[in-house]
Amino acid sequence: MSTFYPLDTVRSRLQLEEAGKVRSTKQVIKEIVLGEGFQSLYRGLGPVLQSLCISNFVYFYTFHALKAVASGGSPAQHSALKDLLLGSIAGIINVLTTTPFWVVNTRLRMRNVPGTSDEVNKHYKSLLEGLKYVAKTEGIAGLWSGTIPSLMLVSNPALQFMMYELLKRNLMRFNGGEMGSLSFFFIGAIAKAFATVLTYPLQLVQTKQRHRSKEAETKPSTSSKAKTPSTLELMISILQHQGIRGLFRGLEAKILQTVLTAALMFMAYEKIAGTVGMLLKRN
Repeated sequence: MSTFYPLDTVRSRLQLEEAGKVRSTKQVIKEIVLGEGFQSLYRGLGPVLQSLCISNFVYFYTFHALKAVASGGSPAQHSALKDLLLGSIAGIINVLTTTPFWVVNTRLRMRNVPGTSDEVNKHYKSLLEGLKYVAKTEGIAGLWSGTIPSLMLVSNPALQFMMYELLKRNLMRFNGGEMGSLSFFFIGAIAKAFATVLTYPLQLVQTKQRHRSKEAETKPSTSSKAKTPSTLELMISILQHQGIRGLFRGLEAKILQTVLTAALMFMAYEKIAGTVGMLLKRN
């Protein structure tokens, strides 16, 4: 995440834009560096890393615990369909426990960005402060903004793990049970690209819902607060005003960031898991 974070910054900026010409990842990076400084590419990285540690722990621990229980320790019991089901269950548990962290992260990374409300600039200075402020002003519902598309997005890591495990099993069978770091990198990249393209419109809607603070939902022309649009209403609105391309705004940056991050993560994960496994066997 640290390595490819600027791409995630670009993705967030593009997803939260309401209209205008779709710019390339390179153009947005240039605009941010020239207009706000190089450090702005890494705005909000600290809280993201904190949330990522929590989220990945919950997801990986749950997935592999469920996998071990379901297979009874026998690799022969594994299948793509079973991995898809277990990945979905692990994803649901992850969403329900970690969504508040990502709600705050979405707002934190937009601090001091032109067009961002004074509320966000003033009250979202750290992950903890952001969590307290959302709980105080928006209640439990505010902390779990975007939960519906998040639950639907459970299919993303589920599809990713299904494709990853499928490619891994077939490649290991082809190579006699051995795989190198480069192989893990490439199958991780392919699996993430596959899942990201299929689920991207939901990710875009999720970001928009998480960024909608209490102040942002209030229309200046009326005294009452505007109703928060549902996932379907947001998608229809985007289609009406921006067309089908609007649902994929920022996809280029997202593909680059998530594919490279996932590939690097899987490569490191397999190496660490293999090393720990050998150490445990020796002891």
